[in-house]
Amino acid sequence: MASEIIEATKQAMEKTIDAYERELGTIRTGRANASALANISIDYYGASTPITQIAAIKTPEAHLLVIEPWDKTSLKAIEKAIQASDLGITPNNDGLVIRLPFPAPTEERRKELVKQCRQVAEEARVSIRNHRRDGNNKLEKAKKDGDLPEDELHREEEQIQKITDKYVAKIDEVLKKKEAEVMEI
Repeated sequence: MASEIIEATKQAMEKTIDAYERELGTIRTGRANASALANISIDYYGASTPITQIAAIKTPEAHLLVIEPWDKTSLKAIEKAIQASDLGITPNNDGLVIRLPFPAPTEERRKELVKQCRQVAEEARVSIRNHRRDGNNKLEKAKKDGDLPEDELHREEEQIQKITDKYVAKIDEVLKKKEAEVMEI
């Protein structure tokens, strides 16, 4: 019973870490990264389709993304979707591919991006702590139901705290790498 609760808590925390890393990947650092296009979709034959599923996305240099759709008729739709997004980059369409030049951010912009990264990290930490609380509540319920002795409850709560500390440290580690990437010129 208790091991199932701990395993479920661990899995929930792992999902939080995955979501956190995906969220950080969408924060633009000045380097061209295909994940910046992950949330942009176009109307492709009546279905909302992510750009990443209808085109090859290449990074020929650090500050440039090249989008090469498999169906050249979708170029205009991709261009419009990028312009309508909050990406803040003007696409260059030459009729075959779309080029997205990522300008290097200013010092002030990099500091804003670091703040944004820290905000995302804090939200992930809160989520991890919520999973800890949920796990501890389930353990308390199991104790009240008579399925878990008092001394085992404390051992399991300590186990959940160790897992929580591990995942919070992982969040901090990923944040540190992202901050270094953002502040790099």
